[in-house]
Amino acid sequence: MTTRVARVLIAKPGLDGHDRGAKVIARALRDAGMEVIYTGLRQTPEMIAEAALQEDVDVVGLSILSGAHMTLVPRVREALNAVELNDVPIILGGIIPEEDYEPLKALGVAGIFGPGTSTEHIRDFINNLVSSNAR
Repeated sequence: MTTRVARVLIAKPGLDGHDRGAKVIARALRDAGMEVIYTGLRQTPEMIAEAALQEDVDVVGLSILSGAHMTLVPRVREALNAVELNDVPIILGGIIPEEDYEPLKALGVAGIFGPGTSTEHIRDFINNLVSSNAR
């Protein structure tokens, strides 16, 4: 039995210019054997959805440090749905207040990772998510 390699898109939506954390996660996931596509800074929800479609990803990871997560996450979900990627889960990293966790999960965010989360935990979460959501 062969294990499928997870394809993960890491994106920085909005105007937030701090991408060190996203790059650390992208590198850690790559080093763990995943295929990682990093889109870079200042991506629109539509750009993220188009990249996810073109790259046939299993997971979209968003890094948001600007505080705009309650605006950006719904827009990314809508953009993914518009290109028929309703089944692609979103995970979220950044500085997210705990009171926003439940509303974000209600929007379909599969996992939320704050500062200090180990890269091993994120790796394992993605592997479990991809294996349970085999498309």
